[in-house]
Amino acid sequence: MRVFDTSPLSRSTVGFDNLFRLLDNTTRYDAGQDGYPPYNIEKLGDDDYRISMAVAGFAEDELDLTVENDVLTISGQAAPAGDDEEVPQVRYLHRGIAKRAFKRRFHLADSVKVTGAGLENGLLHVELVREIPEERKPRQIPINGSGAKVIDQKAA
Repeated sequence: MRVFDTSPLSRSTVGFDNLFRLLDNTTRYDAGQDGYPPYNIEKLGDDDYRISMAVAGFAEDELDLTVENDVLTISGQAAPAGDDEEVPQVRYLHRGIAKRAFKRRFHLADSVKVTGAGLENGLLHVELVREIPEERKPRQIPINGSGAKVIDQKAA
């Protein structure tokens, strides 16, 4: 596959760093992420989002969620089948519920924070909220003045 270098374009632009990072990420296909497990990204409100991931068969202690450098990583590893005599060994005639190990990464914007997670009916729900700091909110710049006032986004 041909790789395109977008670094010359990013030197001549202001404020489009995120766009070029997204373009670079789309050119790097990871064959390990083949669509398993399936997930939804939902918008619940103006600043509230949720990632719902189908993790049927996984228990809470078999799932791991970490956030590092604005990357949310969700991984699942099935507990090894023990040699416990109380639990009988299962022989499957048909095994349609995949319980294979996975690792899924989501790149979060600088202003998006993970607020919680829950496991319900085989779905892992990860709650996200967008918190825009005061210095990053839009503000109006007067032409012949030195002050700037913050624009209310709800009114705009």
